[in-house]
Amino acid sequence: MPSSTAPGQEDDQEACILRFSDLDLKDKSLISSSNTLKAELDGSTKKKYSFAKKKQLAATLSTSKSVTSANKKNPLKEYLTHSHEVSAWLPDTSCVSPDELKSGQGSEEGEVLLYYCYCDLEDPQWICAWQTALCQHLHLTGKIRIATEGINGTVGGSKLATRLYVEAMLSYPLFKDYLCKEDFKISRGGAHCFPELRVGVFEEIVPMGISPYKISYKKPGIHLSPGEFHKEVEKFLSQADKEQSDTILLDCRNFYESKIGRFQGCLAPDIRKFSYFPSYVDTNLELFREKRVLMYCTGGIRCERGSAYLKAKGVCKEVFQLKGGIHKYLEEFPDGFYKGKLFVFDERYALCYNSDVLSECSYCGAQWDQYKLCSTPQCRQLVLTCPACQGQGFTACCVTCQDKGDRQASGPTQDSFKEECECTARRPRIPREVSQHAQLSVNPAPEPSVVSSDAECSCSCVSRRSRVGMAIPAAWCCSWAHLQPQ
Repeated sequence: MPSSTAPGQEDDQEACILRFSDLDLKDKSLISSSNTLKAELDGSTKKKYSFAKKKQLAATLSTSKSVTSANKKNPLKEYLTHSHEVSAWLPDTSCVSPDELKSGQGSEEGEVLLYYCYCDLEDPQWICAWQTALCQHLHLTGKIRIATEGINGTVGGSKLATRLYVEAMLSYPLFKDYLCKEDFKISRGGAHCFPELRVGVFEEIVPMGISPYKISYKKPGIHLSPGEFHKEVEKFLSQADKEQSDTILLDCRNFYESKIGRFQGCLAPDIRKFSYFPSYVDTNLELFREKRVLMYCTGGIRCERGSAYLKAKGVCKEVFQLKGGIHKYLEEFPDGFYKGKLFVFDERYALCYNSDVLSECSYCGAQWDQYKLCSTPQCRQLVLTCPACQGQGFTACCVTCQDKGDRQASGPTQDSFKEECECTARRPRIPREVSQHAQLSVNPAPEPSVVSSDAECSCSCVSRRSRVGMAIPAAWCCSWAHLQPQ
């Protein structure tokens, strides 16, 4: 964040502030993200305070010119984050009705925005309060993470609401020098894609599990545009011997994301959380020695610090990352080298840009790539089960969950679990890659064929057949549990 106002910027900042209406400024108490922040317009209040606000800002900017280099305080920054009300930074919606803001939220007319901005924020709590008020004002739902290192958000609503949100973000002085319109990835959806609005302050805007003070976003890999990345992947795939290649195409996402869509020839780590990525790099460090690494993720944010971590190890020749992530790549190359669906972290689960289906139903082996949540309410694992198997009752991620769900349905509620079920516990937390050749191939090796649902299983799963009350497919055998989506 700039430490002072650059010459010639005063007019832009004043115009920016005067774009927004002044609202109820009677409450001078410190606003927290837990408050219910109102954004109702008052025409008389707007007229009453607009000129006063202009004079106040002018006086603040005038004061900033006299600050010496020895004084590190930024009057504009203090004005924005402490002395001014959150309500002053909400867009003027006096000319539209709430129904217009909400229209299209539950249909294809709505939109979902995905964005991030790495920049130093001295008062993330104030930004949290402003974002809460802004989204409530525009009837947006979604998830926003704020930290001293920046902001990361995905929000859904009507096209009018998302447009006003983008304008507000691009107008706000703390972000206007870092964000541009192209940084917002847009897809069809709406407020219905998220169950609620969740805005909070965290240590990291994407949970890698390492303090931003140890691995900073300021030392990432080299950014490649979608066109540049496309050429690099094309060059990589044209090489006859992938094992001897000096390039690794690295997917930084979780295994359930890469399972339904990925770049051809990529190395897709079998990890469940991005917070496992640093340990994965440490465990397989020799794999990256003297290699050119091409990294990619959904929207680019995980690559920012993921590439910084890999660079900090000092073993790679070069580290590159796809700017804008798969989202931006598919906008330019829908039929390019990325095959399958793009996983998203909302109730849509995936976006479709091409007709390729890479994954299979966990139970019958039919081509299928539409996730559902495990049918046991407390379990949050994802399962790939086709309509035919769903009709037979195969709707849980593993036999443990199916059994637990049946017992809960017929008796008192049992103690719940959220993540750790049998199929998760059996999965190696940090996999060790056997060889690069085993992972890198233009046509990824098919997964083990699924045994017929009526095949016999000699393990302890057989004893559960009578308890579950139906035939258990071999795909639920404990020896297969680690292969299933979670």
